[in-house]
Amino acid sequence: MPGLVLFGRRWAIGSDDFVLPGAFELFVRLVWWIGIFVLYTVHKGQFNCPGGGLLHSYLLGLIILLASIICALSALVYVSMQGTISNPGPRKSLPKILYTRLLLYFPEFIWAVVGAVWVSDNSVQCEKTVINGVIGTVIASWIIIVFTVLGVVIVFDPLGGKKTFYLDGVSRNLESSQSGQLLYNVKSSATRVWEKRIRLLCCCIVQDDDHRVAFTSIAELFRSYFSDTDLVPSDIAAGLILLHQEQDKMENCPKEPEEVLCHSPSSLVMDDLDVELENAAHYMLFAAAAYGWPYYVYTNPYTALCKLNGDCCRNRPTDSDITGSDRHNFHFGSILKITGLQYRDFIHISFHNKIYEIPFFVALDHKKEAIVVAVRGTLSFEDILTDLSADCEDLTLEEVLENGFVHKGITQAANYIYRKLINDGILNQAFTIAPEYRLVIVGHSLGGGTASILAIMLRNSFPTLRCYAFSPPGGLLSKSLADYTKHFIVSVIVGKDLVARLSMPNMEDLKRRIVRIVANCNRPKYQILLRGCWYEVFGGDPDDFPTELDGRNQDALTQPLLAEESLMVHRSPSYNALEEEPHLNSPPQYPHLYLPGKIIHIVEECSSRRLCSSDIKYTARWSNETVFSSILISPKMITDHMPDVVLKALNSLSQEHGSCLSC
Repeated sequence: MPGLVLFGRRWAIGSDDFVLPGAFELFVRLVWWIGIFVLYTVHKGQFNCPGGGLLHSYLLGLIILLASIICALSALVYVSMQGTISNPGPRKSLPKILYTRLLLYFPEFIWAVVGAVWVSDNSVQCEKTVINGVIGTVIASWIIIVFTVLGVVIVFDPLGGKKTFYLDGVSRNLESSQSGQLLYNVKSSATRVWEKRIRLLCCCIVQDDDHRVAFTSIAELFRSYFSDTDLVPSDIAAGLILLHQEQDKMENCPKEPEEVLCHSPSSLVMDDLDVELENAAHYMLFAAAAYGWPYYVYTNPYTALCKLNGDCCRNRPTDSDITGSDRHNFHFGSILKITGLQYRDFIHISFHNKIYEIPFFVALDHKKEAIVVAVRGTLSFEDILTDLSADCEDLTLEEVLENGFVHKGITQAANYIYRKLINDGILNQAFTIAPEYRLVIVGHSLGGGTASILAIMLRNSFPTLRCYAFSPPGGLLSKSLADYTKHFIVSVIVGKDLVARLSMPNMEDLKRRIVRIVANCNRPKYQILLRGCWYEVFGGDPDDFPTELDGRNQDALTQPLLAEESLMVHRSPSYNALEEEPHLNSPPQYPHLYLPGKIIHIVEECSSRRLCSSDIKYTARWSNETVFSSILISPKMITDHMPDVVLKALNSLSQEHGSCLSC
């Protein structure tokens, strides 16, 4: 649904978004009106007290005012219920009703002030019940006024005026000589707005030149992604609900026999998978330990603080072994608890954290005879900025022909760790102590992506190097580099992990799917949201929402419908990259990037889909990057990414394999 145009500007709310909040306010107003009416009727002849005349007029005026507001709200809710998301025609009278409702706030504000003055007057000596009723009325009035102001601030679109002018004017006169300059001004304004929002969110961190460059790059990323559609947040929520139910319907369909047979692996492949799963379960402990005390407290909420307070101050390496802040030694104490290592097994620990500079540690793993470099995942605003610096840059490596594009922010983080390991002699120190050990690099999430690129950089110097990337970002390596890493990197993905599927082409694909299913659904938005919430919370069978796509042949489905085109303003650069071949001399800003190395995909075999269950069983299989070329909508798309879930799945599979061997 295109954003509602009111007072000459576009707002981040649709004309069909007033059903649920309007119905709630209508219920409150009805109860309020009944209470005041009963109060006025019961005490009708008892207004002879000091201040009673003003009280009588106040209650009578309030009854009339509430009745007017109830009528306006009833009309607002009724009109907002009409039509569908892409068919706002039946709601064309809603702006007039909304203007009327907003005008009623002025007498309500005046009545709230009058009530507050009357209540605060010490000379008033009316019945206590009446006074309490007026106090409740005044409080309710001010609460509603405050929440209304907050609602206006939330749905305010800083670019509403410019976007409305652009949509109404430029799109009708694309040949105008001023259209190019106007479009440039709109884009520049949008970038500045996003940059201000990012600066506001990151106001608590020290900002330098790297931060300013990142702010501009990320603002441009958000501007290019959101500029080509005319959707409001509730449209996106409805689209995600519809996509989730459509996806569940597809998963419930029986598979063809050929499709099942093609996934049957050979025994040799299964043996290799079992070995890698056992290694992954072991090294995931190091990747999780890199998060320090937040992860330890999260997984041991009742005993962690007591254990850390008792043990952390006893064993601590020399100050030269640790860089960055670790007040009270909580981080290092947690790493010791999670890995089970001794403090003398650690070569270097860095808790230093800035944009493009993330914490890591180097330790000796005597069980596997390995020197482990564990890189921490996202845990701070600086890490989020590193994640969102999603421009592409070339990765130039000597004696490696498979050079290609990589994620810019993660590559800079890998460069930082590479310089520390090589230039500061950390790896030389480690191999001096254990020359027969091999190098293993591990990490989860952002740490997994950084570990993968770091492994590529170190591959020539350490040919036996191995890397285990747990839940790495999907938009990481170009195809040539992803194929090159299959010899020494293993990626582990659990379920419907969102991060493993995150890339700009996948995000553009998700946006197109949302626009398509939202534009062609024949149900009102409030029904989609209500049934969707019920489905997400209580489960059941997915709803079969009728759409305009039903009954159309496959060739017709490749062309956008009129309603779908109405929600697409123009195509963003990343959208164009999906369907058009890039120029030979200038690579696209957001080309297709893939997961690193060979991919192990772990899925739940049998468990309750929504409720926590202790008997969850997992299966694992080798997969390929094409499986992760589309974002899947699920309540578990976030939880499947969490390090404790990944570790639990790996431990379950490792224990199951161990029990099979013992049998």
